[in-house]
Amino acid sequence: MEPRAADAELRALLARLDALALHLQRLQDENRHLRQQQAQLLAERAQLLGKQEQARSRVEAMISRLKSLEQHT
Repeated sequence: MEPRAADAELRALLARLDALALHLQRLQDENRHLRQQQAQLLAERAQLLGKQEQARSRVEAMISRLKSLEQHT
């Protein structure tokens, strides 16, 4: 192989390597962002489930009070 052809091939490989490294960095950044978003969504879900449980408890307490009032009338 001629030195010029080898140099051209080496430059092409280096350019491809740079492009792959850039792509890898983008994917890592995206993955980090998605993991943060997932953590936020899981925290929000836990909070909403807590609120749902509080509401369910309140409704059950109201139903019990209403049934108690019905029995006393």
